[in-house]
Amino acid sequence: MLQERRLNNNGEQYVVGPTGTPLTLRDLPSPETNRWVIRRKAEVVAAVRGGLISLEDALAKYRLTAEEFMAWQKAIDKWGMQGLRTTRIQSYRD
Repeated sequence: MLQERRLNNNGEQYVVGPTGTPLTLRDLPSPETNRWVIRRKAEVVAAVRGGLISLEDALAKYRLTAEEFMAWQKAIDKWGMQGLRTTRIQSYRD
């Protein structure tokens, strides 16, 4: 499910983020992120889906495995952002 890229008033590309607000490269989580809350995971997934950042770049920038990213994406597709809760992951697993 690719999102359409758009330009904001500053000429920056953006996609609609998981909360419905514009998400630019500047808005993405820091590469030093250690605590992956629901919103940050969803922002990375939205950025990749919208073409703001490539999957390869996201994996390298955030030190993620492809399996980890795909699990985030699958959880969002199946259960929405709440599927990204680590404390509830067992309830959502197949």
